[in-house]
Amino acid sequence: MTAASVNHQSEGPVVVASVPADHVYIRHLSPEEGPGPRRLADPVPDDPRSAEQTWWPPRMLSPGWASTQDYDLMHVHFGFDARTPQELAALVSAVHDRGRPLVFTVHDLRNPHHPTRALHDEQLDVLVPAADALITLTRGAAEEIRRRWGREAVVVPHPHVVDLRTMQIAADARSRRRTGVFRVGLHVKSVRAGMDPLAVLPVLVEVVGRLPLAVLQVNVHDELFEPDGRRHDPAVAAALTAAARHRHVDLRVHPYLADDRRFFSYLNSLDVSVLPYRFGTHSGWLEACRDLGTTVIAPTCGYFAEQGPVLTYGMDEQRLDADSLRDAVVTAYDERPPFGATVPERRRQRADVAHAHDEVYRSVTEAG
Repeated sequence: MTAASVNHQSEGPVVVASVPADHVYIRHLSPEEGPGPRRLADPVPDDPRSAEQTWWPPRMLSPGWASTQDYDLMHVHFGFDARTPQELAALVSAVHDRGRPLVFTVHDLRNPHHPTRALHDEQLDVLVPAADALITLTRGAAEEIRRRWGREAVVVPHPHVVDLRTMQIAADARSRRRTGVFRVGLHVKSVRAGMDPLAVLPVLVEVVGRLPLAVLQVNVHDELFEPDGRRHDPAVAAALTAAARHRHVDLRVHPYLADDRRFFSYLNSLDVSVLPYRFGTHSGWLEACRDLGTTVIAPTCGYFAEQGPVLTYGMDEQRLDADSLRDAVVTAYDERPPFGATVPERRRQRADVAHAHDEVYRSVTEAG
């Protein structure tokens, strides 16, 4: 680390180039109140291609940006999906050539947006060995990192996704709910690579149909149904339309839920959310469900079950254990397990998460 960087830190909070910065996970790494790191705002993308994230693609991943901007450390989370291993190696060199440390949080050990794992593995082969400190979200992920790269990662749990005020409002609303309907949610989105909703759909249609006053709500983005949609999939659209002929299936086709209030209201309306993932690592959706008191039924692939209390069923790229999925739905129906996180729990956790990141930042800057 350069002398200028050390002097900068002694005069105020550590300045972090978080990639990205404008994301709920990163925002909730800082203390709810009191001093914390100063995270630089996301630079406006040169080629904005996403209506969902204003930070995509992240300019901070450019070696030109990393070699000229003023920061004390760079912390990479995600947003490097389309970067080649060579581009990431150039980024690492740009950061280290300035005497700045690199922190990498390993959210994904298998990218849920990539149909095959080769590119993501190559990207990890650059970032994991080069990082001055590693963070991940679960012990299972940390063990995999140790096994694959011989590196130790600090395990820091996923903080809350829903803001604490909305969490409390949702908890109060759920406690007053008296509809009697048990609502199981399957969110198809636009069927990203790591999902296999058509595998679980017929099982859910069958088991929910046997439960009194139970409804299977299937939500899907309209672009999947529209012939000129970016993610049009006639096979999935036909299967969902056929399932909707059952009286207990509530099919809802809508645009992307970009508004947090609508998204949180939707999750809060469910008793259960089934994650139809055939591969992946961790899930922010799972954490949002826990914030809102919605029971999660998660597959056994990845490390979803280590994030918090959930019901599980057997599913990965090779198989679906239909019986375990049926059992999980029936258990959720019969027992109504209280798996949600409370506001005091999330508040304490956020303080712990902020402290853990402060310790990691202190360790890499002092080591420099």
